[in-house]
Amino acid sequence: MPALVREAALEARRASRAVAKASPEVRQRALREIASAVERRRAAVLARSEQDVANATGKLGAAMLDRLRLDDRRLDGMIAAIREIADAPEILGRVEHQELRPSGLQVARVRIPLGVVAMVYEARPNVTTDAAALCLKAGNACILRGGSEAIGTNRELCSAIAEGLAAAGLPAAAVQLLPSTERAAIAELVKLDDLVDVVIPRGGEGLIRFVVEHARVPVIKHYKGVCHVYVHAAANLERALAIIDNAKTQRPGVCNALETLLIDRAIAGTLVPRLIARLGGRVELRGDPTVIALGGSAVHLATEDDWHAEYLDLILAVRVVEDLDGAIAHIERYGSSHTEAILTEDPAVAERFVREVDSSTVIVNASTRFADGGELGLGAEIGISTSRLHAYGPMGAEGLTTTKFVVRGNGQVRQ
Repeated sequence: MPALVREAALEARRASRAVAKASPEVRQRALREIASAVERRRAAVLARSEQDVANATGKLGAAMLDRLRLDDRRLDGMIAAIREIADAPEILGRVEHQELRPSGLQVARVRIPLGVVAMVYEARPNVTTDAAALCLKAGNACILRGGSEAIGTNRELCSAIAEGLAAAGLPAAAVQLLPSTERAAIAELVKLDDLVDVVIPRGGEGLIRFVVEHARVPVIKHYKGVCHVYVHAAANLERALAIIDNAKTQRPGVCNALETLLIDRAIAGTLVPRLIARLGGRVELRGDPTVIALGGSAVHLATEDDWHAEYLDLILAVRVVEDLDGAIAHIERYGSSHTEAILTEDPAVAERFVREVDSSTVIVNASTRFADGGELGLGAEIGISTSRLHAYGPMGAEGLTTTKFVVRGNGQVRQ
């Protein structure tokens, strides 16, 4: 096992140099060819997905099965994302800062690739194409370790990716699927700090903690998404109910779904009954004693664990807070630095919330479901970071680059 994983990483390191040196036109062509190859293999990809879902049924929960499943609409979205990344502005070589120093030196910071990116993920075959496309756009090679539950789909997608790379003259080793799905292979991969530059885990908290515990390679991660919506006293309640419904029910099994709803005491008596009328029967509500008093048997009593919970299911924790200060204090104590939203018609309150809530994405008067790379203009995302090094929030291609100093002189020596 160690030799197999190390050989894959060595091949990725060699391939990363070819990708980094490739012109923007070559990398763009590779991405377009990959999109076309996935389209040509549509029937095979969907057949593999159907088989993966059948094999996983009864073993995985509803949220994981939803992430695993591909259909024509989702595959269309994956292909469109690759093409959008291909056509996005070039990142590499961009000058981020430039100045002429008193010494006469011209100093610039120029954007460059990270090198070799390892992606470790579960049950989401769209990550295979998103990660490959974003890494190539940023001039990196990548090693993909998808979950065993999606192995058939991932193999088919990686065959399409290899086909696209070959058509553009880039090495197939620039995007590799790790041959083993065993966790021992992950432990070996994330120790290779001489070959791998960064590892990005996407999946359940257990997987992410496993990576962090075994890694010598730097890790970009988020453990979980305990996302909050605070309904302020000056909120438009009709609009608030629609946003809450969308944030909780559109796709409950994803990390930007709403998990805890905070309601200003001034409007709790009006909003809680309307919330029950709207979500009752579809969403299990777990509330504090005030919510129980207003909602009766339609609400279950929340425990301390509920305020920490990432349900990834049709369950919503609901708490009444005194005011904006109470909402911010709750988020500071229980939040996971992922995404928080405020619903209010008071601009001053909204601005204070934005300023004081220390999460990677803060939203005013919209659903938490917009905390997504595609929705935020990144084309697609490779992950969401809730640790400030090296990125914070949804990461696109730019998050897979760094900068180097380029210094130009005309004979200067240091005195």
